[in-house]
Amino acid sequence: MTSTTPVPLDVSPSLVVDPLLSVPNAGIIGLGMCLPERVLTNGDLESMVDTDDEWIRSRTGIRERRVTDAATTVSDLAVVAAQRALEDAGVAATELDLVLCATTSGDYIWPSTACVIQHRIGATNAAAFDLGAACSGFCYGLATGASFIQSRAMRRVLVIGADTLSKQVNWQDRGTCILFGDGAAAVVLAPCAADSGVLTSLLGADGGGLESVWIPAGGSRTPITPEVLEQKRNTISMRGQEVYRFAVQVVPEVVQAALKKVCLHPSDIDLLVLHQANIRIVQSATERLNISPEKVFVNVDRYGNTSAASVPLALTEAYQAGRIKTNDLVVTVGFGAGLTWAANVIRWGR
Repeated sequence: MTSTTPVPLDVSPSLVVDPLLSVPNAGIIGLGMCLPERVLTNGDLESMVDTDDEWIRSRTGIRERRVTDAATTVSDLAVVAAQRALEDAGVAATELDLVLCATTSGDYIWPSTACVIQHRIGATNAAAFDLGAACSGFCYGLATGASFIQSRAMRRVLVIGADTLSKQVNWQDRGTCILFGDGAAAVVLAPCAADSGVLTSLLGADGGGLESVWIPAGGSRTPITPEVLEQKRNTISMRGQEVYRFAVQVVPEVVQAALKKVCLHPSDIDLLVLHQANIRIVQSATERLNISPEKVFVNVDRYGNTSAASVPLALTEAYQAGRIKTNDLVVTVGFGAGLTWAANVIRWGR
């Protein structure tokens, strides 16, 4: 007679969990960031394009941004940010189960930049993939990494937001070249108590807004040709007013909807960390949510729009500056090309 006794699986003891126990949450246990050394000021841009410092500051709040040199890639910044986050967490790269890189300016069309990072930091036991949600990328990535931990599929996840959009702008287009900077930041996620960490996330998209902010050519629909290069269709194109109207509407909505999922309200927020695209968007969202400006972290003046790196850079700086404390309620929000948007509600547990 055939035995019905299950065959034991070769499972690591650290992953054997009593099914009666509550589902774990995912908390941030380490943060790190990396910025290029070169500072490009509004004054510098005055000699490159028809603009001036007052015009840029009054419309965007940006005074300067960091830009990479020709030899530096997005993975160069991401590797340093990752190593700093791992050091902060006290986690060895070999302990990672996943390296997730949110970026739209990877080193190559393929393979993923996450694979480049995984190899360079020595995360030999980790899976690796990129996530492309533009300026919402890190918030999408945080939700994804947390889900892997909550499902008990993984225990240590490195989530990176990194972009070098200075390599994708048309430096003759004053409407876009003034906005973007380069950078990378990373967090390490690990299991935590159910009442802390990433309490919930809310993700959204509207592909109907595809052409509001995009790079029209360079993919399989419109490959690179001499004509494409001459017309600079392989650089960022943006309808600024459309993006602004979208952002000021979606940010308050996604924050309120995400908080409602866990029975919280905007008044419960201790720190709001928005994608740093434009100071007017930040101020509008703050007013609509009736949140005190003191509860909103801003660094757009120093770095500009760093796309997927924006939220984790601000989160890391806020933590390092003592703006985030244990048990604080932190809400992170991304919005951008796609169109995409996302929010994460975090009960800080460090």
